[in-house]
Amino acid sequence: MSGPGELTRAVEATLFAAEEPMSAEAISTHLGGADVGDALAELASHYAERGVHLVERGKRWHFETAPDLAHLLRREKEEVRRLSRAATEVLAIVAYHEPVSRAEIESIRGVQTAKGTLDVLMEAGWVRIVGRREVPGRPVIYATTPDFLTHFGLASRRDLPGIDELRAAGLLDPVEDALAAAMETPVTASEEAADDDDRDADETSV
Repeated sequence: MSGPGELTRAVEATLFAAEEPMSAEAISTHLGGADVGDALAELASHYAERGVHLVERGKRWHFETAPDLAHLLRREKEEVRRLSRAATEVLAIVAYHEPVSRAEIESIRGVQTAKGTLDVLMEAGWVRIVGRREVPGRPVIYATTPDFLTHFGLASRRDLPGIDELRAAGLLDPVEDALAAAMETPVTASEEAADDDDRDADETSV
């Protein structure tokens, strides 16, 4: 290295190219044993007011989005993983009524729910099978996952917003007000008995 400027640039390039956070020792080793302490401090100061920050977490360094801009990336992520209207409705019903069977979901929605809709939510890691309802046909029942809570910034299901809060925030689209009203009304296991035997054959057993 020819001087501090070159070392700082080398540390910056190393961190940008890294697939995971790096300790100062790992950066130093990568750069032939150079003392990178001052370079890291200089870079952290340089990026302090920019769109990305250089931060140390658990003695490992990495670049992360500035906290006040994080919502911009979350919006991009939501666009990529945008759910269909049916999947949004099903996810809301599972979250507010879990554990819930497919027949119970259909009772609330008023239409049949394709198995693929639940598969999409399970592939996203937001819904999982938690057992079977002890009624004729023993239908599979679903609940949300810890990843669901993490993704939506919830400590627990107790933190789910009420229907009035959702409506005031304009978050009921594409979930209609009629569906929202139905979400507030519990369903009973007896509502699902009529056609559970036919559905049970193509559900995954647990």
